[in-house]
Amino acid sequence: MVAPASPAAKPNPVRFFGRYELRQLLAKGSATMAWLAFDPRLDQEVMLTMPRVQPADATALEHWLRDARMAARLNHPNLAHVVEVGAQDHWPFVAVDRALGITLGEWLAKNTVAAPADMVPWICQLLEGLAFAHEAGVAHLDLQLHSVVVSDNGTVRLMALAAAGDGALRAAEAARARVNGRAVAVDLDRLRAHRDAAGRDLLASGVLLHHLLTGQAVLDEPDTARVIERIPPLGRDLVRLPWSTPHPIPEPLRAIANRATAGQERLRYHNTRTLLRALNGWRETQAADSGGPLALLLDRLGTVGHLPTTAGIAGRMARLSQVDGRRNDEIAEEILPDMALAFELLRTVNTAQVQGTQIAGNGPVLTLRRAIALVGMNGVRAAAKGLRAWPGPLSESNAAVLKRLMDRVRLAGHTAQALRPPGYDAEVVYLVTALQNLGRLLVQYHFPDESEQIRQLMQAEPAGATPGATEHAGLREEGAAYAVLGVDIESIGAAVARHWGLGDEVQQMIRRQPLDKPVRTATSDYDMLRDAASAANEAVDAMTDLPAARIGPALALIAQRYSRVLGATPREIQEALERARAALHSGAAVAPRKQGDEAEVSADEAEPSGRPVGMRPSAEAFGGAEQR
Repeated sequence: MVAPASPAAKPNPVRFFGRYELRQLLAKGSATMAWLAFDPRLDQEVMLTMPRVQPADATALEHWLRDARMAARLNHPNLAHVVEVGAQDHWPFVAVDRALGITLGEWLAKNTVAAPADMVPWICQLLEGLAFAHEAGVAHLDLQLHSVVVSDNGTVRLMALAAAGDGALRAAEAARARVNGRAVAVDLDRLRAHRDAAGRDLLASGVLLHHLLTGQAVLDEPDTARVIERIPPLGRDLVRLPWSTPHPIPEPLRAIANRATAGQERLRYHNTRTLLRALNGWRETQAADSGGPLALLLDRLGTVGHLPTTAGIAGRMARLSQVDGRRNDEIAEEILPDMALAFELLRTVNTAQVQGTQIAGNGPVLTLRRAIALVGMNGVRAAAKGLRAWPGPLSESNAAVLKRLMDRVRLAGHTAQALRPPGYDAEVVYLVTALQNLGRLLVQYHFPDESEQIRQLMQAEPAGATPGATEHAGLREEGAAYAVLGVDIESIGAAVARHWGLGDEVQQMIRRQPLDKPVRTATSDYDMLRDAASAANEAVDAMTDLPAARIGPALALIAQRYSRVLGATPREIQEALERARAALHSGAAVAPRKQGDEAEVSADEAEPSGRPVGMRPSAEAFGGAEQR
């Protein structure tokens, strides 16, 4: 018996949207949807983006078309070229050529998660286009995976600017108004509407960054608009990168991504360009040690110098050079308070040593006495003349901040002199302590706006700063610098030290001891100097930054951390700070604490070999034996 033939499968009916043949729903969110369609008139596939809800009336439709057409006129490599903006049966749409690529959602469905170094450039391209649009007064309003197009060669373009209309923004504003206890009906003026829309786009960019780095939808929600509704200030969920990810995420990149979606609004990026700069800084620093902010900083060192010189130093040098028989250590005392000139002399002699053009030696030069002996007074005067006069290119307010930071560093230098064990040269300890702040000084001088952002991120938000809020701790300096610059402050200082010819031991020595790791017994002079300088810097930070009630416990913790190295009590650290304050005004070096029957051995009492009696000391190791 012959089985009856099965009926032929019925082909899916063709759906039309005007002249467009709808072939596939690519994705949809709460505000927009994207379709793959065929345009018979142009004989090409296109991607149609349209709002999920029709405009309420003819006026609303006209507003939608006006905004979408204005956005379509923008021309940028990372914005998708618009084929058509139109409406069909009162339903508006934006058409983009499918030849530009596939949506980011389609790409993720077909590919495994790539390494961060491959994904971050895509977000950077997205931010380039988004920043251009924001600066032109246009926001996207519904940034989703289906809003981003990726070409075969890795070019990323943002499509369908303004396709969500202002309904999504008004809904978000209404939700924010409810949270803040205001009336739901919010009258949006043009400037505030654009600011809020740009901020929403920026937050959505952070959500997409998390998605790309983890390969998972944030909060298990593929719609970025719904994610935004669940995180502060609209919701209570926190969005942070998990520690288990398909690929390891470097700490600087983790800090950048977490800041982009921080639970506290004040900690988030101010605008699209700031997030873009942070990500580019990380990328370029990863590509080369001299990349990113480091490359920009090293370039600026050649144009505006490392720091501006204190007013009047050139005159003091002229007076000193006219006095016969002046000792090098006396001249060094005049120079030491001026960080710009002190650093310039160290740079001059150490760069020459690396290049082999001036001196031959076994170690870096870290005393001004030795530097003066090598370059002579003519070299000192030439160094002083080559520096920018105070305040360089800084504004009055930024110069005041740099001046306070310099005073703080000087105070730390004198504190280290007071805390140093006997036998260690006062000038070496002071300069090592100052060099531990080299990155902070350079960032404040060359990147004052970024430096202020870092300080703001480090500030704690007190309880009651926002309705119903509890106290939130600020970020640590390392995390704040990662989030702003893509590189930490210590690495900036070490990179410049390397540029100046200071070797690996010094680059390690001028990194402060990490606050989250114990301090072990020093096994070398480098370790001892690093520890003394770190303890002094931590003590000055505590005295400067903490409320009075917390200073005592902080000093006790510092004494405990460095007990194996310095053996100082909290009271002795407090006394060292007081002696340092007096020295800050007088300019004189501070004698070390007396430990038992040991007495300080100065470089003047060195053996013929250059080593102070009784220990292998700093003076010879860092070029301090020759003084006169």
